[in-house]
Amino acid sequence: MDINNEPMINEEINDRDVRLIGPDGEQLGVMTSRAALEKAEELGLDLVKIVPNAQPPVCKLLDYDKHRFEQSKREHELRKNQRIVELKEVQLSATIEENDLQTKLKNAVKFLETGDKVKVSIRFRGRQIAHANIGMQIMLDFAKRIEEIGVIERRPLLDGRHMIMIIAPKIEKKSFAERSLARKAQAEGEESDAALNSAESEAELAEKAAAPKEQPQKKVKRESENMI
Repeated sequence: MDINNEPMINEEINDRDVRLIGPDGEQLGVMTSRAALEKAEELGLDLVKIVPNAQPPVCKLLDYDKHRFEQSKREHELRKNQRIVELKEVQLSATIEENDLQTKLKNAVKFLETGDKVKVSIRFRGRQIAHANIGMQIMLDFAKRIEEIGVIERRPLLDGRHMIMIIAPKIEKKSFAERSLARKAQAEGEESDAALNSAESEAELAEKAAAPKEQPQKKVKRESENMI
């Protein structure tokens, strides 16, 4: 969690008055920050300023250490699931032998298993360019040998003296249990965020309700209109 974005809590709140929201989202009204802090101490909770720009600022009673832990845990899970896919290259040749091909296949499999894409290339030398169909066969055979873990994302294309093919990792379908666990973890994170968002929305509505309403102005007839 970014320290610069952390809200003010407890004694850090020096506003004269605050609008207080209870731990379950209930509106506790406007009171002095000292009274709000005493309320937090009675419940063994923290006083957290969640809408600093409101008039008066909106504070909520909650266990801030627990809130920070849960938010940090969610951010860690998001970072863990995010991975930058790299493009690794495997170079073949139009005259490659089986032993060398096996080595190239092992490297491609290793790259695909770690989630990276593989760029398979062949450089035609001299008169080999006249037999580009041989390179095409080598490419397609290469892809077929690793089709259990990789799929052709870009079919072999000839660019000058180079033929290039892109193979991407095959996406495994998650089981029903894995999808259920993923949805549950996502729902828990959304529920926690929704609680704070709901509290902020309720505070804004309460602030609007407390604001004095403008009285409609009565239309005054001009004397000239009365004379007609």
